[in-house]
Amino acid sequence: MRSTAWNDEENRVLPEMALDFMPEEKLRDLQLQRMRATVKLAYEKVPLFRERMDEKGLKPEDIKTLKDVAKLPFTMKKDLRDTYPYGLFAVDLSEVVRLHASSGTTGKPIVVGYTKEDMDVWAQVVKRGLLACGFRSTDIVQNFFGYGLFTGGLGIHGGFEALGATVIPISGGNTERQVMLMKDFGVTAVGGTPSYFVRIIDVAEKMGVDLRDLKVKRGIFGAEPWSDGMRDYIEEKTGIKAYDIYGLSEIVGPGASTPKSSTPKRLNRCRTAKRANSCFLRSARRPCPSSAIAPATSPPSRRPSASAAVPSAVSAALAAAATT
Repeated sequence: MRSTAWNDEENRVLPEMALDFMPEEKLRDLQLQRMRATVKLAYEKVPLFRERMDEKGLKPEDIKTLKDVAKLPFTMKKDLRDTYPYGLFAVDLSEVVRLHASSGTTGKPIVVGYTKEDMDVWAQVVKRGLLACGFRSTDIVQNFFGYGLFTGGLGIHGGFEALGATVIPISGGNTERQVMLMKDFGVTAVGGTPSYFVRIIDVAEKMGVDLRDLKVKRGIFGAEPWSDGMRDYIEEKTGIKAYDIYGLSEIVGPGASTPKSSTPKRLNRCRTAKRANSCFLRSARRPCPSSAIAPATSPPSRRPSASAAVPSAVSAALAAAATT
């Protein structure tokens, strides 16, 4: 990681790295404490979660070890639609400072809420991922992720601002202007969907601009599936390092996971349960308001979504890792 403070030398131990060196025993103790607190909060504040706990004959005090995460009821995506818009929130709406939502193309959108604390956690999670990929506070970042109800644009924006970088909130579209600003503003990093960056590459070529001649060195891409072939194409055409960032509304948005390398051979995609757990715990540590892994890691107060305490595939991964 690189420092964001003026008086920190490069490649030294930094404040952002402190959690990476926490002894595993202490980490597990902290996870258990936070998991129990989050389960208690959801049980007391969210009727659906309390009903499902009662159906299983479970009370918050029955959660005594990390392995007990496997006992908790699951939250399905359907639950988020059935309780639209605020049915899974675990705090009063007056504490929610931002709402995001899915497109709702299959019906009612999925709504997620964030408290001020959640916003701070989200920015720090994204920041840690960006640091791991080599982005730094001196970067000038052109962010062509979409802004609005979609979590991508504002999520990445918050992480880069927390990093101390200069962010250009251009969003998508007007591709010739994208190329112009990339050149005129001395952009050193970009963020957006990989397919749109391929579009930028094509338009730049038609404009007679070789992106390899610009100052852009790194790109962070996500919000859609993309192949190693597309990554290779982007890196070959532009000379940048292309990194993936993973996220979805139910677990905060972008920042849930970021690979350590842009090259396919070394890419950490968290394919197994244990790797998924490791990725969240070691690179995010304090995840988002609605993350399924939040029982083990998030603070007990001011959680807007009950899904923070309900297992999904990720919390199942935590349970698997806890037994190994």
